[in-house]
Amino acid sequence: MKINLLRNSKEIGREAAELSAKIMNESIALKGKARIVLSTGASQFDTLEALVQQKVDWGKVEMFHLDEYVNLPEHHPASFRKYLKERFIDLIPSLHKAHLVSGEGDIEKNIAELTEEIRKEPIDLALIGIGENAHIAFNDPPADFDTQESFIIVKLDEDCKKQQVNEGWFAAINDVPTQAITMTVHQIMQSKAIVSCVPYQAKAKAIKAFIENDATNLIPATILKTHPDLTVFLDEQSSSEADPNLLKQLANR
Repeated sequence: MKINLLRNSKEIGREAAELSAKIMNESIALKGKARIVLSTGASQFDTLEALVQQKVDWGKVEMFHLDEYVNLPEHHPASFRKYLKERFIDLIPSLHKAHLVSGEGDIEKNIAELTEEIRKEPIDLALIGIGENAHIAFNDPPADFDTQESFIIVKLDEDCKKQQVNEGWFAAINDVPTQAITMTVHQIMQSKAIVSCVPYQAKAKAIKAFIENDATNLIPATILKTHPDLTVFLDEQSSSEADPNLLKQLANR
């Protein structure tokens, strides 16, 4: 794991986008394509804004994303399909293909089709955020570290739902759906490279727990530290509660 300590979210976005473009371009040069996974949420705004400006042969890039609420229509402001279309897909007309998670209609069929697609070839790059409760995707604590499935239906915990309200996606906690489809921890960890962008003070408690603990499903993000190619981008706010000596040690690796 490598930690990058930056001043703010804009700096995180710029540097993470440059690294992500490098990984994609290396994959395209090696095998003629790149397969990526994207995160959503307020913490990813600046990263995606910078990413779409990178020089990448997007016609050779295939995109997946992490999760979507069950029974939430795509036109809802909180829909992650809507989020990614507006902030990524629609801004890159040449993108080869986008596989979107749908929580509407025949959900089991949707999961089966996504699973078939994502298992065809390895994922070269996954941009994985960390939630305020230290979840990755919608794998809230205690996360399922054992399932070998690629996507599962999960029940959202109260801290997760509070984050969605605090970020402005829903007016009240009772408006947040109780379930979501999420990419599993197992599937996330199959990615060749993982880049995690985690800005803002709201994430400070989660980052402290992530930095200072070994892998445990009670702090789901800690499993990322066992990945052989993990790069984490933090800003002054998100890193403010973590052990400064440990942060410095990780940043200087």
